[in-house]
Order: sequence, then C-alpha cells, then structure tokens
Amino acid sequence: MLDRYLMRAGYAFGGDSGCISAARRHATAFLETARIEHLLPVSERARDLTELVVSELVTNVFKYAPGPVLMELRVTDEVVDIVVWDSDPTVPATRASDPGRIGQHGMEIVKAVTEELFIEQEPVGKRITARIALADTPSLA
Repeated sequence: MLDRYLMRAGYAFGGDSGCISAARRHATAFLETARIEHLLPVSERARDLTELVVSELVTNVFKYAPGPVLMELRVTDEVVDIVVWDSDPTVPATRASDPGRIGQHGMEIVKAVTEELFIEQEPVGKRITARIALADTPSLA
C-alpha cells in the first residue's frame, strides 16, 4: 500500500444534484495542481478516468445514500486515490454484465478502469477508495 502522499484534499457535499459536477470540478483542479506544483505526469487518460470515477461514485451516493458525501483526493508520484464516503452501510455490488440492462453499470465501470478498488464498511456508512495510475503506462512495481 502506498503511504506517502504528496498532496491531499478533502471536500464535503450536501448530497444534492449539484454535488456531482462540483466533485468533478474539484478532481480536475486537484490533478492540475498536482501536475503544476509537484510536476507529476498526469496523463489525459488519468484525468479523464478520475473524472469518470468521481462522477460514478458520487452519482451512486446521490441516488442511493441519504445525506452528505465526503470525498478525499490523494496523490503520490504514481497514482491518484479517490476516496468517497457516504452514510449508507450497504456495500455496492458489481452486477453481472447485461447489455440489455439500462443503468446500474457504475460499479462495473469503476472496477474496470481502476488499478485497485477498496470498499470498507465504517461504523457509519462506507468508504470506497479507487486508485488510478497517473501515467498512461502504469509501472509494474
């Protein structure tokens, strides 16, 4: 587990529909700051996948968990971690692929595009951590 973060930022959202776009904007700004201030190799792919994962995770909170959502972003020289907490203790399930199903593909998408995905139940709610490589070709170390 990587434990040396060069930069961290936390955000709290009220859980209304505007929280999804606000979370994406914060994630984009966070990665831009990491790129400029820490000279990190944030690829276009990493930026796009981060926006996608943030959007999927925060949308799930908006749809299924009442109340606030907390998001923390953490970056090392190789990865960005997206951590989302909500008040619902139900762990989201990745459903079997079904091309006929409309919607409910969010966790499938998140699982497919991340390096690692951790879901932890908390005393109140749950915490989901998604890890994305900053470079286009992730290191195998």
